[in-house]
Amino acid sequence: MEITEVNIFLQNEERLKAYVSITFDNVFVVRNLKIIDGKKGLFVSMPSRKTKEGDYKDIAHPITNEMRDLIEKKVLLAYNDKLKNS
Repeated sequence: MEITEVNIFLQNEERLKAYVSITFDNVFVVRNLKIIDGKKGLFVSMPSRKTKEGDYKDIAHPITNEMRDLIEKKVLLAYNDKLKNS
């Protein structure tokens, strides 16, 4: 599985830096990932929704650490490129 497209939508908020959509193999899109500025730097948050109890549950997320690392690397690289070009 390959990430074939990353779209960055910059935000002007203190912690939320961007919304992201990623495409896998030119056939499957995951929208509403977020780039968050956390205590240890930037990280990618998976799309989630709020439960009745007030918790947040991921709607989609990688199963393996390798895929999570790949997604984060590609997304943050695209984010940095977007910042340089805007």
